[in-house]
Amino acid sequence: MVAWCTGILAHNFSRLLFNMNDSEPSLEPHGAAPASAAPAPHLEGESPRVHWERSAIEEWMKATLKEQRTARRWKYGMRLAWLVFLAALVWLGVDKGGVQNTGTSHPHTAVVEIKGEIASGGEASAELIVSSMRSAFEDDGAQAVVLLVNSPGGSPVQAGIINDEIHRMKLLHKKPVYVVVEETCASAAYYIAVAADQIFVDKASVVGSIGVLMDGFGFTGLMEKLGVERRLMTAGQNKGFLDPFSPQTEKQREFAQAMLNQIHQQFIAAVKAGRGDRLKETPETFSGLFWTGDQAVQMGLADHLGNLDYVAREIVKAPDIVDYTRRENVAERLVKRFGASMGESMARAMHTAPVLR
Repeated sequence: MVAWCTGILAHNFSRLLFNMNDSEPSLEPHGAAPASAAPAPHLEGESPRVHWERSAIEEWMKATLKEQRTARRWKYGMRLAWLVFLAALVWLGVDKGGVQNTGTSHPHTAVVEIKGEIASGGEASAELIVSSMRSAFEDDGAQAVVLLVNSPGGSPVQAGIINDEIHRMKLLHKKPVYVVVEETCASAAYYIAVAADQIFVDKASVVGSIGVLMDGFGFTGLMEKLGVERRLMTAGQNKGFLDPFSPQTEKQREFAQAMLNQIHQQFIAAVKAGRGDRLKETPETFSGLFWTGDQAVQMGLADHLGNLDYVAREIVKAPDIVDYTRRENVAERLVKRFGASMGESMARAMHTAPVLR
């Protein structure tokens, strides 16, 4: 595949160089003097006015030809730039940056890392995590799947998708799932963790934060002091209620709080379903507080103390660890950054238009 792409690029590159060396058709006869030569002599019987008009037309045509040549060189230069860009993508795309060591036939412990913010488009997105887990579950040599977690949380939507997929894949492939917490497993990360069969933590890990938040700022008082007038036009009386430069009514605040409470109840239900009788619920359990690994084990938020090597060796009984974490490679990051740059430019050009979002 790479050889085919490289051959196509080389062919197009050679055609491009050939075309760039082509000259535009000239209006001058073969062997005539170049455009920089001395002005054309008077023709026999030609009046000064006619001679001047003919010379002006010739100069205009030469300037037009020069402009066309410049435009043509620019066009082929842009094509060359795109070919170089595509060649770089093909070269960098050889390393897919994705699943490592798949197809392993010998018994091993499959590991998928969940690190950083859990968010769409990031390395801890549901798309990448679910794809990594699927590869791990489908490998016959994987005796169990371990999620290595170090995350402060993130999107409840992304976490909910991963939680659902863990339950589905466990039933489908009949393999256990364990979570090993490094420094942090909080909020949305813990939402994911409760879908596992057992949770292992370090005694100093940070675990919990079972809550939901929506943060922002309000600048209405500052605007009044500075004499700044906010001009916001909406269709729908509540369309701009999260705008930081507009006052928030009590009705709008109650609406937002009701939405947060509903998501919080979904989180609580997932924790209770995942932990079951192991959970020692207290009035503080679902308050948004977080605890050390030692405390989490005592409260039933986690099961045991242990690290990745311990789980692979003593629990899974397959000390060989294989990483299935799918990561974006350099080419994918370049494409996303290029697309984001183009989108930002278009947004700036269209920022005055009304939008539905």
